Amino acid sequence: MDFQILINNLTNPSLLFFVLGILAVRFKSDLEIPPSSSKFIALYLMLSIGFKGGQELSHSSFDLSIFWALLFGISLSALVPFYTFFILKRKLNASNSAAIAAAYGSISAVTFVAAVAFLDLQGVPFGGHMVAVMALMEAPAIISGVILLQEYSDQKPEGGLKNIVIHAFTNGSVLLILGSLVIGLIADEKQAEGIKPFVTDIFKGFLAVFLLDMGIRSGKKLKTFFKYGYFSTIFAILIPLVNGVLVAFLSYWVADADGDRFIFAILAASASYIAVPAAMKLANPEADEGLYIPMALAITFPFNITLGMPIYWMIIQAF
Repeated sequence: MDFQILINNLTNPSLLFFVLGILAVRFKSDLEIPPSSSKFIALYLMLSIGFKGGQELSHSSFDLSIFWALLFGISLSALVPFYTFFILKRKLNASNSAAIAAAYGSISAVTFVAAVAFLDLQGVPFGGHMVAVMALMEAPAIISGVILLQEYSDQKPEGGLKNIVIHAFTNGSVLLILGSLVIGLIADEKQAEGIKPFVTDIFKGFLAVFLLDMGIRSGKKLKTFFKYGYFSTIFAILIPLVNGVLVAFLSYWVADADGDRFIFAILAASASYIAVPAAMKLANPEADEGLYIPMALAITFPFNITLGMPIYWMIIQAF
């Protein structure tokens, strides 16, 4: 096991800013990132990732490997909620189980951004089509969560399944990522050079500020979350680890490049705390946001960007 990768990851400036955010809450500091600035940075990160993915995709040939990658990602997103739901239902009610299952079947775009930074540190490229895989993995899990809610709860989703599906695909982050991907794909190469400094050179700086904000938000949610006991904490660490390790192996059969396999693993291990909560407000208002958002944001997210990514990467390198 190459512990140097783990050490390099733990001393990454972006990660250290995340830790600083948590410490700021712990020390009761008044440090905060204005909500409008935080939203702008999040939009910038999504735009940058999508555009760069489109540019990479424009230099790639469309073949069956891209089709299988998209199918594999969508299938993962749709199926993970079904097995996690029944684990959760042993301890929680159907509403909370469905919301958490949807969150862990869906993906975290911010974790994807951190994974891109990790690969950049290793000097490892990944296919531009993986941005499309990431964007398309948001919605299937939400649909699966709503189906489970309909089957195992007396609560019926407001607005119907059709409205939930539309909302899932028109969610701001999904729309921006897919739109930026298409723009990057069709943009003239010489014209695209004009915005390259904006989408590339300042990316890591904005990521550091955004992770500082994520640390502050995570720190504020931890106290409420721990009232739910150990089950949710263990689930928020163990399930992502199982998903990430399993997909690190299985992706061998659908992706040749190590970078693509790593992206698959981190997407499978991540959990949504943006798209799914927005959808669950509409479909599943009885689910407790004080449970499933901190699970994804305050436990799974820091686990993945500290220990998870080096573990998945070492498995991919070994296999």
